[in-house]
Amino acid sequence: MSIKREIKRKALHITGLTVPAVYMAFGRDFTLAFVGLAFLLFVILEPFRVIEEWRDRIKKELGLYVSPDVLEKIELIENHIDEITREHERDRVAAHIYFAAASFIVVYFFPKEVAVGAIALATLGDALAAIVGKSLGRHRFSNGKSVEGSLAYFLAGLAVLTPLVGLPLAVAGSLTGTIAEFYNLPPDDNFSNQLAVALAVYLAGLVI
Repeated sequence: MSIKREIKRKALHITGLTVPAVYMAFGRDFTLAFVGLAFLLFVILEPFRVIEEWRDRIKKELGLYVSPDVLEKIELIENHIDEITREHERDRVAAHIYFAAASFIVVYFFPKEVAVGAIALATLGDALAAIVGKSLGRHRFSNGKSVEGSLAYFLAGLAVLTPLVGLPLAVAGSLTGTIAEFYNLPPDDNFSNQLAVALAVYLAGLVI
């Protein structure tokens, strides 16, 4: 994927910062409802993303009520989404479903500062690692990741986590997140990264 498409893709992913923002503004219960509703909506819409015939059928039905101009805009949005979708994501569960599921788990089970930091880092760190790795990465590993991208993730982690949990726990969370991002832990990095960071910070807090 080109750097231009990667930036478009990560710009969309940055919307994940709405979760920690909502948590900070409205609290745990509202955030759980917000993320839970988003997850439910994503799951309902997912078949229409994967199965193109279903999308065409819906558009034909909508054509009875929606003007051609609106349908043209829908087509344009679909084209933009297809452009930034990685090949392996076209026939599997979408990243935003994994992200929403992990966010719900993290908000439900972990303290506020840990949850906010883990979700924010998983969002910003992933975006910076990809963009820096694509544009500035010169030292590559066998899996295609770069030293520069991993370093960008780690530094983002320190910047995000330190004000929330302090430097020692920030180092633990950032290092764990960097490793999780590097290895793309299953089932999806948008799921595993949040959980890895939250768990690392929480457990480190028990012993430090």
